[in-house]
Amino acid sequence: MIIKNLSLVNFKNHLDGDFDFHKNINCLVGNNGAGKTNILDAIYYLAFCKSFLNAVDSNNITYEKSFFLIKGVFVKDNEEDVVSCGFKRGDFKRFKKNKKIYKKLSDHIGYYPLVLISPLDSEIILSGSSVRRKFIDSVISQFDKKYLSDLISYNKILKQRNLLLKQSIYDDTHLKVYNDELVKYGNNIFVKRKDFINEFVPVLTKYYNYISSSKETINVNYKSDLLNFSFHDLLEKNLHKDKILKYTCSGIHRDDLDFFLNTMKLKKSGSQGQQKSFMISMKLAKYEYIKQKTKLYPSLLLDDIFDKLDNERCSRIIELVNNESFGQIFITHTCHDTMKDILNRINSDYIIFNF
Repeated sequence: MIIKNLSLVNFKNHLDGDFDFHKNINCLVGNNGAGKTNILDAIYYLAFCKSFLNAVDSNNITYEKSFFLIKGVFVKDNEEDVVSCGFKRGDFKRFKKNKKIYKKLSDHIGYYPLVLISPLDSEIILSGSSVRRKFIDSVISQFDKKYLSDLISYNKILKQRNLLLKQSIYDDTHLKVYNDELVKYGNNIFVKRKDFINEFVPVLTKYYNYISSSKETINVNYKSDLLNFSFHDLLEKNLHKDKILKYTCSGIHRDDLDFFLNTMKLKKSGSQGQQKSFMISMKLAKYEYIKQKTKLYPSLLLDDIFDKLDNERCSRIIELVNNESFGQIFITHTCHDTMKDILNRINSDYIIFNF
C-alpha cells in the first residue's frame, strides 16, 4: 500500500498544497513551524479520520478560514482509491472514499494501516494508563473490526452505567442490565488484549535488541483486574464501592502496562535515549504486527525521531527500516545536510521536500 498523492486546502498552515510522493522514502525538511509535521498529520487524518495533534477538528482549519479539505490517492492491491476529509465550521465532518460518504467513521479504520512515530510517543512511557490502553487499542483495531466494535460498545455502556451511579435513586435491575453488557464486551476485549501482549512482546524485544545492540534487557507486564477475577464477580464485589464513588472502579477500562529495563521500571530508571529507543521499538513492533495480521505494508511516518539518540542508534534505525520488511516511509527533519547524509548511507530511492 502506498500514498500516491496528497492535496490540502486550508489545513493548518497549508492554504493550498499538492504533493506527489515517492513509493519508497519521502523526506520533509525545514525549520520548526514550517509545516512538515502537518503533512504527516494530514496523512494520519486520512487513515484514522482524525488528527494525532489536535482532536478538535475546527482547530485544524487555517486561521480566519471557514473550512479545510484533505484529499489523498491511495494505491492498494493495485487499485487506486481517493479518500477525502472535509470539515466546515459549525457543520459535520464528511469523510469519503471514492466520493461515497461513510455512515460510520469506524468502518474506515484499518482500511489503510499506518504507524506514526513522533516525540509525543514518550507519553506511552511517561503518562497515565489511558495512553497505554490507547496504544493497545490502536494496534488491534487496525486489523480486528469486531474488537473496535466491542470497544465502542463497552465505552458506551460504561458511560451509561457511570451516569446511573451518579443518580441518588435508581433501579438495581437497570444496573444489572449494564453489568451484563459490560461483562459481555469486556471479556471479549480482555481475551484479545491478553493474546496481543503475549504475541507482541517477543517482536518488541527483537527490535529493541537490534537498536540497542542487546546492551539491555526489556519486558512488559500486562495489568488487568480480570487476570485474577471474573468480571462479573468484580462488579458484584465492588458494587458498594461503585455506589459511594459514583463510577465503575473495576474493569478493562483500568488495564495498564508496566515497562521494565533490566528488571527496573523504565519510567524511573531509563535514560532519555533508552526510553526513546524503547518507544521506537514499540512502534516498529506495531508495524510488523499489523503487517502480519493484514498482509499489507502500513505507511510508516517518522516525525523528528532522531533527537536524543546517539549516532549508532540512529544508523541502526535507518538500516532497519531500509529493507524489504518496510514499505513507504515518510521522514521529517530540520537539517537538509544531516538528512541527506543519513539517506546517503542507505541503498534506496528517495525524494526530499523542502519547506
